[in-house]
Amino acid sequence: MAILPFNTLDKLDPQGKRILLRADLNVPMQDGKISDMTRIERIVPTIRELADKGGRVIVLSHFDRPKGKVVPGLSLEPMATALATALGKPVSFMHDCIGPQAETAARSLKDGEVLLLENTRFYPGEETNAPDLAAELAKLGDVYVNDAFSAAHRAHASTAGVAEHLPSFAGRLMEAELSALDAALENPEHPVGAIVGGAKVSTKLALLENMLERVDVLVVGGAMANTFLAAKGFKVGKSLKEEDMLDTARQIITKAQEKNCDLVLPVDVVLSEDFMAGAPTLVAPVAEIPDGWMALDVGPETVKLLKAKLAGLKTLVWNGPLGVFELPPFDEGTNAVAQEAARLTKAGSLKTIAGGGDTVSALRHAGVLEDMTYVSTAGGAFLEWLEGKVLPGLTALSTTLERTIPI
Repeated sequence: MAILPFNTLDKLDPQGKRILLRADLNVPMQDGKISDMTRIERIVPTIRELADKGGRVIVLSHFDRPKGKVVPGLSLEPMATALATALGKPVSFMHDCIGPQAETAARSLKDGEVLLLENTRFYPGEETNAPDLAAELAKLGDVYVNDAFSAAHRAHASTAGVAEHLPSFAGRLMEAELSALDAALENPEHPVGAIVGGAKVSTKLALLENMLERVDVLVVGGAMANTFLAAKGFKVGKSLKEEDMLDTARQIITKAQEKNCDLVLPVDVVLSEDFMAGAPTLVAPVAEIPDGWMALDVGPETVKLLKAKLAGLKTLVWNGPLGVFELPPFDEGTNAVAQEAARLTKAGSLKTIAGGGDTVSALRHAGVLEDMTYVSTAGGAFLEWLEGKVLPGLTALSTTLERTIPI
């Protein structure tokens, strides 16, 4: 989808205003402790800027799936401590996100102070975008700032509904995400390439079809490449493939030819008879995959091919690993291509925008997470944008451009 116009924080004077800030604090937890602080760390610049300029920051977020009920184990209270540590300043917490107590807490804030409210999904109206919940949330602030692109694909009360009541702005993280997406597909420097990996064609079909309309080179990797190879008549042993998607794969191959899009499939693969670490492996051309063996990574000749393709690109969009990167040695293909993309990016010849849960993990595993132009932690929202879908959270921001900002 096209990037819609939106207000940035450059147009907001937060001094003395209650800033209702939608963040994404839906962080991974293990044994009651936060196991990955990335999403918290990425929201810090927006909160710090608003607070340092005298804003009274009221943070909204969801966490997990309480299904509209109060689940004590899914409280956001632990995030208040983590957020305070990341900000280097106190963050108070309120055990509700609407109602008299929340309103009193919001009114009591002083310039520069930060308040975190309870899990918005404790209310059933959050996920249904109930107008009454959106109106209650809006009572808490003078302006609304959405810095949760990762939740922008949800038409929820705190991501879309509240924007109907208040002047609305994109936070710095949202702004950075949208700028990266614009550079990736809306106004990219050509030639543009995309690496799309994953297990199933069926889950990436919309993405593949949208990429065919936008990129010059489309690399298909992961287990989904097996379906394409089978569609071209290759025997893929006991590799994971989708029999019911063979015709679809053929249609994509034909469409790529019609669009003059270079569709790149593996030319060799790393095989094993068993899906386990340390299992014996075999490298074979895709035309010589033996029965009883499964493809778990791209082979060295494919890596050479992909490196050559990267050298000819100016922009790269990456979603999905090339192999089972979690299980050595089947991480070598993804690692090698990721490291080459990182080298070209650092050299200034390639702009690399990556995203999706497995992609982030794979790039971190390859040691290049910080070397890409932009890595999105947005997960589903990033994927839906790549598919060309309308994101309600972005639409809501764009429809409030003319609203008066309160004095």
